[in-house]
Amino acid sequence: MAQVWQHPFLNVFRHFKVDQWRRSTKEGDVATVMDKTLKCTVYRIRGSVSASNYIQLPKTSTQSLGLTGRYLYLLFRPLSTKHFVIHLDLSTKDSQVIRVSLSNLFKEFKSTATWLQFPYICEAGISRKDLIEVALPGARWTCLQLDLRELLLVYLNRHYSHLKSVRLCASLLVRNLYTSDLCFDPAVTVTKARRGNLPVTPMPREMAFPVPKGESWHDHYIHIRFPSSNWAAPSELVQRSCSPPEAVFARRVPQLLPPVAFSEARQDSVSPAVQMLGPTASCWAPSGLLPEDSLSCECSEVSIVGSPSSHSQEPSASVKPTDKHAAGSGLHAPVSKVAVLSTAPENVPKHESFLPDPVLRLKRVIGLGGHSTKWALWTKDGAAVVYPCHAVIVVLHVDTQEQSFFLGHTDKVSALALDGSNSLLASAQAQPPSVLRLWDFQTRGCLSLFRSPAHTICSLSFSRSGALLCCAGKDRHGKTMVVAWGTGQVGRGGEAIILAKVNTDVDIQAFEIAFFNEARMASCGRGNVRLWRLRGGSLRSCPVDLGERHALELTDLAFGQAQDSRTLYVCSRSGHILEIDHQRMAVRYIRRLLPTQTPGRPLPQKQSFGLGPGVAISSIGVSQAECAVGSEDGLLRLWPLDFSSVLLEAEHEGPISSVCFSPDGLRVLSTTTSGHLGFLDIPSREYSLLVRSHTAPVQALALECKRGQLATVSQDHTVRIWDLVTLQQLYDFESPEEAPCAVAFHPTQPAFFCGFSSGAIRSFSLDAPEALVEHRCHQGAVTGLATSPDGSLLFSACSQGTLVQYHCAASCCRVLRVEANVVCRDAHPSSCSLAVSGDGRLLAFVGPFKYMVTVRDAASLEDLLRVDVRTLDLASRRLDSAVAICFSPAPLSNLLVSTSSSKVVVLDSTSGHVARELSGVHPVAPHALALSQDVRFLLTAADRAIRVWDYLTQAKPSCQVYIGHSEPVQAVAFTPDQQHLLSVGDAIFLWDILTSPEKSPPGSVQDAPGAPPTSEAGPNAGQLEGLEGAVSGASGLPQQQGPVPSQAAPPQPSTCAGPSSEGDGTFFVSDEEGPSEESHGPRRLCQASGPPVLVQKEACGAGDGAGDGARGTAGGPWGLDMLPHPHGQPSAQGTRRTKTQPTARPDSYTHFIARYKASVTAKVSSPPAEGKWLHLKAVVGYNGNGRANVIWRPDTGFFAYTCGCLVVVEDLHSGVQQHWLGHSTEISTLALSHDAQVLASAGCAGTASCCQVRLWDVPGGSCQQLLSPHRTAVQALAFSRDDRLLVTLGDYGDRILALWSMATCEVVSFTHLPEPVHGLAFSPWAAAELACVGQGALTLCFLQQHGADVSLQAHREPIPKAVGAGELTSLCYGAAPLLYCGSNAGQVCVWDTRARRCFLAWEADEGEIGVLLCSGSRLVSGSNTRRLRLWAVGAVPELRRTRSGARSSSVFMERELTLDGAIVSAVFHDSMDMGVVGTTAGTLWYVSWAEGTSTRLISGHRSKVNEVVFSPSESHCATCGDDGSVRVWSLASMELVIQFQVLNQSCLCLAWSPPSCRLPEQQRMAAGYSDGTLRVFSISRIAMELKMQPHVAALTAIAFSVDGQTIISGDKDGLVAVSRCCTGMTFHVLRDHQGAPISSIQSTSKEYVDFGVEGPDLWLAASRDQRVSIWASDWLQNCCELVDWLSFPAPTLTEAPDCPPPSLAAFCPWDRALVVWAGLGPHPEVVFYSLCQKQVVEKIPLPFFAVSLSLSPRARLMAIGFAERVLRLVDCVSGAAQDFAGHDDCVQLCRFAPSASLLFTAAHNEILVWEVTDC
Repeated sequence: MAQVWQHPFLNVFRHFKVDQWRRSTKEGDVATVMDKTLKCTVYRIRGSVSASNYIQLPKTSTQSLGLTGRYLYLLFRPLSTKHFVIHLDLSTKDSQVIRVSLSNLFKEFKSTATWLQFPYICEAGISRKDLIEVALPGARWTCLQLDLRELLLVYLNRHYSHLKSVRLCASLLVRNLYTSDLCFDPAVTVTKARRGNLPVTPMPREMAFPVPKGESWHDHYIHIRFPSSNWAAPSELVQRSCSPPEAVFARRVPQLLPPVAFSEARQDSVSPAVQMLGPTASCWAPSGLLPEDSLSCECSEVSIVGSPSSHSQEPSASVKPTDKHAAGSGLHAPVSKVAVLSTAPENVPKHESFLPDPVLRLKRVIGLGGHSTKWALWTKDGAAVVYPCHAVIVVLHVDTQEQSFFLGHTDKVSALALDGSNSLLASAQAQPPSVLRLWDFQTRGCLSLFRSPAHTICSLSFSRSGALLCCAGKDRHGKTMVVAWGTGQVGRGGEAIILAKVNTDVDIQAFEIAFFNEARMASCGRGNVRLWRLRGGSLRSCPVDLGERHALELTDLAFGQAQDSRTLYVCSRSGHILEIDHQRMAVRYIRRLLPTQTPGRPLPQKQSFGLGPGVAISSIGVSQAECAVGSEDGLLRLWPLDFSSVLLEAEHEGPISSVCFSPDGLRVLSTTTSGHLGFLDIPSREYSLLVRSHTAPVQALALECKRGQLATVSQDHTVRIWDLVTLQQLYDFESPEEAPCAVAFHPTQPAFFCGFSSGAIRSFSLDAPEALVEHRCHQGAVTGLATSPDGSLLFSACSQGTLVQYHCAASCCRVLRVEANVVCRDAHPSSCSLAVSGDGRLLAFVGPFKYMVTVRDAASLEDLLRVDVRTLDLASRRLDSAVAICFSPAPLSNLLVSTSSSKVVVLDSTSGHVARELSGVHPVAPHALALSQDVRFLLTAADRAIRVWDYLTQAKPSCQVYIGHSEPVQAVAFTPDQQHLLSVGDAIFLWDILTSPEKSPPGSVQDAPGAPPTSEAGPNAGQLEGLEGAVSGASGLPQQQGPVPSQAAPPQPSTCAGPSSEGDGTFFVSDEEGPSEESHGPRRLCQASGPPVLVQKEACGAGDGAGDGARGTAGGPWGLDMLPHPHGQPSAQGTRRTKTQPTARPDSYTHFIARYKASVTAKVSSPPAEGKWLHLKAVVGYNGNGRANVIWRPDTGFFAYTCGCLVVVEDLHSGVQQHWLGHSTEISTLALSHDAQVLASAGCAGTASCCQVRLWDVPGGSCQQLLSPHRTAVQALAFSRDDRLLVTLGDYGDRILALWSMATCEVVSFTHLPEPVHGLAFSPWAAAELACVGQGALTLCFLQQHGADVSLQAHREPIPKAVGAGELTSLCYGAAPLLYCGSNAGQVCVWDTRARRCFLAWEADEGEIGVLLCSGSRLVSGSNTRRLRLWAVGAVPELRRTRSGARSSSVFMERELTLDGAIVSAVFHDSMDMGVVGTTAGTLWYVSWAEGTSTRLISGHRSKVNEVVFSPSESHCATCGDDGSVRVWSLASMELVIQFQVLNQSCLCLAWSPPSCRLPEQQRMAAGYSDGTLRVFSISRIAMELKMQPHVAALTAIAFSVDGQTIISGDKDGLVAVSRCCTGMTFHVLRDHQGAPISSIQSTSKEYVDFGVEGPDLWLAASRDQRVSIWASDWLQNCCELVDWLSFPAPTLTEAPDCPPPSLAAFCPWDRALVVWAGLGPHPEVVFYSLCQKQVVEKIPLPFFAVSLSLSPRARLMAIGFAERVLRLVDCVSGAAQDFAGHDDCVQLCRFAPSASLLFTAAHNEILVWEVTDC
């Protein structure tokens, strides 16, 4: 137990107070500096002599640190080009002191009995030419993790006891030292490890390095762990090496990986790969789809192959996939992107998949290499070659050019090997830690998958029998490693077993097993040739004496193929070829290949061997009679074995990287670094080229329909033209100076256009390959090219925002228009950045901003439409932006837009309305889109995945995921014949579509694949709302889900509204039952079965049924689906309901959107009324998010409004409030009956319940009835004139209109609306008339009652074109029979409800009108422009009667007021002189038109409230919030007195000066803001006295000292600053909590010498890492000492909540020696810790983790707020507790007033004031 204080880790610098230099010492140039990378203070140690400049702990050598932690973590950064030394003195259990030294001064490892010296070597593991580009090791901070126990055990066979001393010598920067028994992973944070369920221990926040958001830890820092965790036992090391291996600390070269949700997992402790076989989501499911609803996490290197926990220290056991054929038929997921669970949750519905499954099959791949181009092998029959193409292994049949594939790798393949019988193929993956796969070569199935001990693999070699596999590579420290596996049992169901492995200091470039003896091998590398032997379970090697050639850079080797041959051939980069007798281990001959020149000829004529500068040889191959060498001059040379003369030469276009003889010795296979693969046929002396490929990622593609050609542009600065049938390269255009970015074919001429990084646009001819014309209108890189379908126009865009239009004639291309700053500047080159519609009329692009999509006329470039994608989802908490666009095929011409929130939105290209939306299409934003011509398949590409969507399925379309690319997919496209799919990225993939598209006119629903027959279709049957009206199953694909019973559906008897025979637009009611859902006749599209869909049909004559099966286009007329309910509410039994299509939120601010809440409501057992300890006294705030949620009756004085889930009834004279509790969710709207006896309130839907409508008895204040008619939210409520009926209108997601009988509280009519309705109102003069406004029309509904049945007769009147309004958003009745309607364009139009016509309209505002009220001759309008206007409309009734050409000049505006937000609610007196108006700012205003004034009635914070503080006299309180305001309230009336506002900042913490500052002029408030500033406000002068910035990060906690002269502040980085109030100077900074945000600071008084330390102040600071520090201070003396340090345990990763609660700490007011703490622990509880006893004295369990805490200063009461929206009051004496509801969100704040009579709580922006009763 003596070492418990060091657990879980110890901050050595802080514990020994290095900054005070009392227990440590410094010598020489040691200083503290601010590091910009870590954003904190570090120690700099520098000087020319390391021994004279150092930091030493402890101070003298006679002392001991006594640190027992197994691991020592040193966070340091070596200074560039300087040397440094680190000395550690370790004490063993037998009291022996061992010194361990590490330095970059040391050249080799040395050891004695008492001293170990390790060299610190930077090995980049890359070619010498790349070393110049790699930053020096001193450029990055390093986390050096030393396993002290293993260090002594491995190298000296001693047992570690403790760390005695540390000396850090120049030159380096050091942040800190830590010791721990835990092995931390610095690249994984607590949150990421918890979410990814990673089997690692994340680095504590205090020790962690800061990582920019979205970036990888390894891109910025280095992690070195020594010794490695998977080293063998010491005995094995002694057997394999005569001396301990050299400790080489390899510099990690970071890989550039796409951003993922979690950082890379630590690679030495996690399983090697995430495996996906086939287009499936799970390795256990053969050839299945990736389920859309399966759970997945984007973590790195968490294996799910075989077992969820298949990681081991010794990776000798292979993991076998269950489907051994999956690798041959499926595709795979990237290792760093996807980890998929084996099964989907039971409660997630399974979706139907495509027929067939899969729908795609990989047919051809154009590409070679990826990681390296040196691997290409012959099959044993010589009929095919095997080579890697990035992550795919290709088998190419030489004669037929057919390809087959080995699929399964998740990163680029780095090495290949094939056994002699062609039974086994071995492949290695490049991404560390390297993964090996063993394949059945005949079936192409993966037999075994395992991780290699070698971190990276550069060479593989199989024995001829296939029983032995060897690899050469590097371990994670950069040291060369050779591993041998026994693979004899793999083909028979066994596993690969490690036979031996060894580390060596020599370099290995090539490694090969001898064909004549499987126990012998050979290797070559820089300066060495070694012969190896496997015997007795160990690998041993002997060097070949190279003599004077010991410095040669040897590149490849080959054994002589003759059976009696003892010759080993080795080649070098200097042109030497060595012939070695491997039995005698001696060099026989050394020859050198030289270029010889004849006089007058500058080029080599013939090659010979001799002296002089040689030709670099990269590869060598040997047959029984010849030797083939490939060199960097691009020549393949064939020599006899005596090298007397060159037999054959083949010149290549680039340096040769490998050569390989076929088994019969008649063909030589060669590869080049320029992406070519071919072979030389020796008998015919002909060279055949098999593969050409790009050598860098492909950026874009274009397709030419007539000639069947494909164009690609790549980062290798080439443009290549391919034949689509053969996929052979036709043309190659190279641009060395500038990279091509975009490409497009001319639709009718043999030419193509290419855009370059310089901004140039060039036209090239394909008849005579040459450049035709060049334009330089762009200043930035070209990001998009598009041509019109007829080829007359060309459009280009660049990164500087310029759009250019060209006219393309037969012989020239000239510029028509150039417009600057119209295209988004942030766009990247993409084939989806510009789009032209199929008919050539429209041009679409993203711009001028990234969140704006613009549609223009393609000919004139006039703006036709602009869509702000940010407004498409107002409920989202993040701003959306457009990423890629494409048009659907003509004649539909919908515009598809992919957004940054991973959505694909289908827009009507004419109106801009959202016709459809696909959410969550990819984990990241899709940057490539393509839609097939028959609109059957939609392709989306993001990162390395391609998804194919069933586009015709409307509800939850299914998709299939295909993952084969090892780099992000840049573009996708369908081939012109629609039979294939192309995707480009790292390579070019051609996929077969395994279903034949139907030959049907594009956009035709009845002719679409599988569509049911429709006879005599109406004129609108051809286009069905952009295919949005297509019924489920109409595409020939399986239905996603059949109709299911629903409790919201009405009973079976139905009435369907249809048009009258007169054709006047009037709807009549029919009692006939509509066709069943199984019907396939012409009425199939109507689907009239329960509830029937209202369809307006075209006027037709008697007997003409053409209109019965047609549905209107998007935005067209709608009717009613009604079902009478004579026997009460809808019944779920025997009910079927057609699944409602999801509707996007209308572009109208009048629609209620509930604020997003991460919290969930817990069930609360309310205490009895007579025994309640709390009584809700007042609520501060108004819900500006609601709509029509204010009620005022001037005649009775009744005044009600909503705040969160509460209905607040307030007396306007006395200010006394009543609170009606019942709703558990946010209330959207209110309605009061005409007799003022019943109030209806509607709450939105919760997580597990439908929305509720409550009917309250106004006189009694109690809830009488509870209705649940809607699924999501209620948009509007209204009582009929006689109060007999109540109508409830669902929002856009529900679209239900329900009529309720107030006598029985039962539904009498239930109507499903086909489109959203913005508002409704009952007529004040006719109880049976109801008006609704929505998209493009006014609908007048008339109620008809037949006994107990009520039906609706609806008339839909479109808005006249002369009005120019698209949507009606508000309405109110005026004098009979007038109806006023407001529009989203700001017009007010007046309707004659008797004649059903609009006769007057005027421009009433610049924005959308959301509120209209009319009484007598006055009309009030309110809009989202914050304007409230009063109109005189007395002349309007006369204009209706006279029909005398109504003019808008007949109406004039009397008054105008501008308020603080959009108008959402308003109620006025009948005279319209005064009223109450609510705004989105959360304010209720009293408006007097007579005086022209507006007075604030109710006001609250606009956003989250962060703190409540009280004045010492308790006369006032103050609050602060995220809106940047500090508000001072009168505590007696809760009226706002003072407000301090800081723009564009959030006020996160607040403190009021203490009681010691009694004078009014001493009353101050200190406020901390998100920019790190601290402001001091004077209450008496109502002014800011002081502004200072003691922090660079946001302030999170603040407190005054006891005397009020000092301010203690903490920030989110964990720094605590102490500042003077009078001067603003910061004189003390504490970094003890650095790395974890400070969550609370509290200061109190104490006796001067209490707790053994001096000072009148006792204060504490708590941070989010569950640590609390208690300090005693005397600030006048600048003295501050630590009293106690508390560290509370954290739960295990699997138990911790997703959003951890804050760490809350406070001094107990009834015993100042007690500290109360609550936070994230093993169990939810409150802990009482005694400062005197130094132990926990009491624990109070809680039902949930606390998020707020307050202790009563009078009674022993404790208030606790929970994220579950519950407030708990605990009696700390008896332990009794009471829970209270009423909060709409997490109770993030609770504070007792100083007198303890009041308790303030806050949930988001709502403040609740509770009165504490005597208990």
